[in-house]
Amino acid sequence: MVGLLAGLGAVVLKNLTHFIQTLLEGKIIKDYHHAFYFIFPIIGLFLVYIIQKYFIQKKINHGIPATLYAVAKKNGIMERYKMYASLITAPITAGFGGSVGLQGPAVSTGAALGSNLAQFFHIDAKTRMLLIGCATAGAMSSMFKAPIAAIIFAVEIFSLDLAFSSLVPLLLASVSAVVTSYFFRGQDVLFRFDVTDVFRIKDIGFYILLAIGTGFASVYFSKIYFLITKGFEKIESPIKRLLIGGVIIGILLFFIPPLFGEGYGLINNLLQGNHLKAIGNVPFFSDFSENIWIIIALLIGITFFKAIAMTVTFSAGGIGGIFIPTLVMGSAIGNVLAKIINNLGLGFHVSESNFTLIGMTGLMAGVLHAPLTAIFLIAEITGGYELFVPLMLVSAISYALTKHFVAYSIYTEELAKRGELLTHDKDSNAILLMSKKAIVERDFISLNPEMSLGKMLKKAVAKSKRNLFPVVNDDNDLIGIILLDDIREIMFNKKLYKKVFVRDLMHNAPDVIFYNRDSMQSIMEKFTQSNAWNLPVLRDGKYYGFISKSKMLTVYRNKLKEVSG
Repeated sequence: MVGLLAGLGAVVLKNLTHFIQTLLEGKIIKDYHHAFYFIFPIIGLFLVYIIQKYFIQKKINHGIPATLYAVAKKNGIMERYKMYASLITAPITAGFGGSVGLQGPAVSTGAALGSNLAQFFHIDAKTRMLLIGCATAGAMSSMFKAPIAAIIFAVEIFSLDLAFSSLVPLLLASVSAVVTSYFFRGQDVLFRFDVTDVFRIKDIGFYILLAIGTGFASVYFSKIYFLITKGFEKIESPIKRLLIGGVIIGILLFFIPPLFGEGYGLINNLLQGNHLKAIGNVPFFSDFSENIWIIIALLIGITFFKAIAMTVTFSAGGIGGIFIPTLVMGSAIGNVLAKIINNLGLGFHVSESNFTLIGMTGLMAGVLHAPLTAIFLIAEITGGYELFVPLMLVSAISYALTKHFVAYSIYTEELAKRGELLTHDKDSNAILLMSKKAIVERDFISLNPEMSLGKMLKKAVAKSKRNLFPVVNDDNDLIGIILLDDIREIMFNKKLYKKVFVRDLMHNAPDVIFYNRDSMQSIMEKFTQSNAWNLPVLRDGKYYGFISKSKMLTVYRNKLKEVSG
C-alpha cells in the first residue's frame, strides 16, 4: 500500500512539473521571448508563497530533512498537510524555473502518506518508522525505475536496520512503486543509457582525477549551500527573500537557460553526445558554437552556478530537492573533464558518456553522503554493471574526500548539530529516540531562600518522599539545591529552627540541564562529568523539575530493547 501511494505521488509530481515546464518553456519562452526566463521564477515563488500562507497556512520544510526529523524526534508522526503540500508546491517551483529537483518532495509526500496510513491503522512506532523507509524506497523506485538503488537509498539515508524483518517490506514497497510507475508512464524513464564503451584499465588514472574533481565539487556544493542559506536567513521579510531570490534566479536563467527547472534535458543530451542541445539557446553563444573550449567553459559555468541557483531557489521560499541538482552538476563535471582530456592534443581519448555517468556518481556520493546509492543507481539506469570498477573507485574517493571537509550532508547537517540525527549505531539511536518529557520528574517540593529550618522541616521534609529540594525565588528562578544530607546533623536541633535559613544551607547544583537546548546525548554527558544522581532542569530559563540517572537508564534500557528488536 505504501509503495503504491509513494509511486503515485512520484508520478503526479513528475507529470505535473513536466506539464508546467513544457507549457512555459516550450510554448511561451521559445515562441514569444527569451526574457520570460527572467520573469517566471518570481511568479513561481510568489504562487508558492500564496499557497503556503493562505491555503496550507503552515511552513513546508524541505522533504528529506523534515522526514528525518519526524523519524528521530516525533516517532514517525507526520502531519496530514504534508501528504499534499509538496505535491502542489514543488511542481510550481520547478515548473516555473526554480533550479531544484523532485526527489525530496516525492519522499516527503510518500513518507507522510505512510505515516498517516500507520496512524489510521494504529500501527506501533517502530513499524511506522519502517513504513516511512518503505515510502522513501517507493518514491525513489518510482522516480528512477531503479528498485535496488531505492532500497539502498532508504537504508543509507534513514539508517534502517537491514534485517529480514525490514528487508521484505522494503522489497515489496520498492516493487509496488516501480510497477505503479510502469503502469502510468510505460517505458518512459527520466534517463537511461546503455553503456557501449567498456571500462579500460589504462583510463584508471583519469577516473581518479575525476574522483578528486567531484570530491572538491561536492565540498563546494555543500559549502555554498550553507553559506547562501545563512545569508538569506538574515533577511526577515519573506517577501524580500522572494523578490531578491527571484531576481537572482531570473538573471541566472536568462544567461544560462539549462539551469531552468530540474535539468534532465542537460543530462540526457550530454549522455547522447549532443552538447549543443544540452547547452541550449544561450545568449551571445551562436557565433562560438563550433569552438569546443567555449562549450567547455559554458559547461563549467553550469557546474558552478547550478548549486547557487538551487540554493537561492530554496532560500527564496521554493520547494524542491537537492538530489537531481547533484546529478546535473556531476554530469557536467564528468563531461567537461572528458572533453578536456580528448581535446588537449596529447593523444588521449576517453568515453565522454562514461565520464558523464560516473561524474554523477561522484557528486551523489559526496554531496548526499550516499556512496552505495550512487553506485547502484548508475549501474541500474545503465542496464548493467560494465562500469562497476570505476563507479566504486570514484564513489569511494569522492565520499572520503568530501567527508574530510564536510562532516554531514545537506540532509543531516542541522539535525546533527542539534544531536537529533539517527545513525546505524543502535546505542546512539536509543539515546536519541528517548523523550525528555518521559524522564523529567516534577514531584519535588520547592523551597524559598528565606524559609527557616523549622518551616522547611514542617512543610517540605516531612511531606516529601524525596531527599532533594530545589530552592527557587518568587519568579521561579533556580538559585540552589538542598540535599537531605546537608541538614541531617542539624535537623533535630530545635535551637536552630528559627536561626538557620534555607539561604544558609543551599548550594549550587553539580550541573544544570536546559530542556530546550540540551540533547539526550549531552544530558548523558553531564551526568557522566558531574557524577551526580539528580540534575535540575530549566525550561525557558525557569525551574522545571529534575532528571534522575536511574530514571534515565531505565527509559534508555527499554528504548534500546525496542530499537534492537
